[in-house]
Amino acid sequence: MTISATKAVPSVSVSYARNGSSTKANALGMRPMQERAYEKRGEQYLLIKSPPASGKSRALMFIALDKLHNQGIKQAIIVVPEKSIGSSFHDEPLTKYGFWADWTVAPKWNLCNAPGTDGGKVNSVGAFLESDDRVLVCTHATFRFAVDRFGVEAFDDRLIAIDEFHHVSANPDNKLGGHLGGFMARDRAHIVAMTGSYFRGDADAVLSPGDEAKFDSVTYTYYEQLNGYDYLKQLDIGYFFYAGSYSDDILNVLDASEKTIIHIPSVNSRESTKDKIREVEHIIEALGEWQGSDPTTGFQLVKTKEGRTLRIADLVDDDQAKRDRVSAALKDQSQKNNRDHVDIIIALGMAKEGFDWIWCEHALTVGYRSSLTEIVQIIGRATRDAPGKTRARFTNLIAEPDASEEAVSEAVNDTLKAIAASLLMEQVLAPRFEFKPKNPNNEATPGFDYGEGGFDPNKCNVGFNEESGKFQIEIKGLVTPKSEEAQRICTQDLNEVVAAFVQDKTTIERGLFDAELVPEELTQVRMGKIIKEKYPELDDEDQEAVRQHAVAALNLTQKAKEVALGGSDGDAEKGVNTAFVDGVRKFAMDVRDLDIDLIDRINPFGEAYAILAKTMSEESLKQVAAVIGAKRVNLTIEEARELAKRALKFKQERGRLPSITSPDAWEKRMAEGVAFLARMKAEAARG
Repeated sequence: MTISATKAVPSVSVSYARNGSSTKANALGMRPMQERAYEKRGEQYLLIKSPPASGKSRALMFIALDKLHNQGIKQAIIVVPEKSIGSSFHDEPLTKYGFWADWTVAPKWNLCNAPGTDGGKVNSVGAFLESDDRVLVCTHATFRFAVDRFGVEAFDDRLIAIDEFHHVSANPDNKLGGHLGGFMARDRAHIVAMTGSYFRGDADAVLSPGDEAKFDSVTYTYYEQLNGYDYLKQLDIGYFFYAGSYSDDILNVLDASEKTIIHIPSVNSRESTKDKIREVEHIIEALGEWQGSDPTTGFQLVKTKEGRTLRIADLVDDDQAKRDRVSAALKDQSQKNNRDHVDIIIALGMAKEGFDWIWCEHALTVGYRSSLTEIVQIIGRATRDAPGKTRARFTNLIAEPDASEEAVSEAVNDTLKAIAASLLMEQVLAPRFEFKPKNPNNEATPGFDYGEGGFDPNKCNVGFNEESGKFQIEIKGLVTPKSEEAQRICTQDLNEVVAAFVQDKTTIERGLFDAELVPEELTQVRMGKIIKEKYPELDDEDQEAVRQHAVAALNLTQKAKEVALGGSDGDAEKGVNTAFVDGVRKFAMDVRDLDIDLIDRINPFGEAYAILAKTMSEESLKQVAAVIGAKRVNLTIEEARELAKRALKFKQERGRLPSITSPDAWEKRMAEGVAFLARMKAEAARG
């Protein structure tokens, strides 16, 4: 089986208004995200969460200059994960655009450009700390060694700005995370942390909860960023399956007329042929006839059947000199605005975070990437705004599970992970949700559009604020978070909860392939368990509030997608992201009263399964279902306890315990949980 054009079903397609707001500057030369960050310039600990290309580097320049000139900070040290990102902090004539000072870094203090090893550069950090100069730029590695040598106290009264902050982790093995803990315990340095990824690490938290609470955060969403562009109006995310070798099928998803970054699979992955050089040659041959390479840039020149000459940058080549020349040509500032400079970039470990090519229309990734953060970073390569670029897409090409393979369960895992990443990206790209309990005294909020007929106190209203990209949705029976921490999670961190939920293997397996599933087992039991583990410090009521908010955000996004995918492409032309907004509104109106029980009764993976069924061959789909079905465990003791707890709540509300013969599947399941526990108890008593 190969992928045909009819297989190209995007699993996520979001359209945006293109109102130009995120690219417009104020009187000080700041774009909206930078202005929002600058308002918090007085904070000692600041965490900036905003998408690639929203201007985090420049936001930091504004904040650092204020700290150096007005807040008594001696020096600013900018820490980046790799040398190439150091170029984001080159001199900027900010006064030209209205700011009161320029950003300058003396060449000898941009250690990303300096020759030599990190060990040698530590001496330069020491010299800088002794000097009267104000700004230093270095890599995470150089900084770690410098803290090891000079101690945290050497950085007192200085600003430490950590770019690509998701590299830090609270894991004891993470040196940068350990140093950060030391700085915060001493409490003398100022810290600005920046990340374009919305998840604090995939397995380990970036910060301990105590340290995290000290940070004030600035969040600028993907929706705000993309909605405020001038050109880009649609973003598609899809996963497609292939059989055999990916290099035979890649042209079914690769359009040579689109500016594309292809990430080939890591040599250790299932998708790799184990010969990366041959894979690149195969892609180049499939695109057309090789014409040699450009002597200046090192780009491969390939003539297509239509007679176009493609300029292809090969970053996989093992010849360091050749690779360096290609890499330098891609970074050539004089070509930054030249759309025709390069057409296709083929990479393996490069061209991910911090790589800036505004013209990229398609990020095509072969093989599953184990880290959600990495996927977000790769998608970020395609979400930059550029003249004439109206649509961008991310495609994940995944090997279909093959019955003859020993690694069939690994293939199934990769498939599930790709679906999880896709569900999570939908959540990240959607407008923000603000849920309110339905109350007859509720009133319309200024700035929100409540659709035809406006705000109606007698129904559950759905309001949308186009400018801030925020939904306000009334839900009957919704529990309101009480503590400050629970409120913060519900307003800022629902994506973190959704990330944990969709990555939970049992959850996604059952959600997709268990025909007898009662949705509440996922939305109430599994989600409840995840929240208990993630936020043990919250009391039961706050845990339930967070659970309800997270399920509502996930399921309303799924329902909106169902309506949007069923709609016409013309929706995208209306000038606003109507498909998504209309989808949420239509669902809320169709059910008349939006209540939390109804939302809990939706399987969050229903839509994902419908898409999977369109993109994977029927035989493979059956096989995946069989692999997962073979592992099915009816009930664990933990799940039975959770069901019994819910049964108790049911009894409080209805005055009776759930019945095992009830026609209602959820009531029956709760009764099974109670019976299971009773059986276990009886068996234990019998010894």
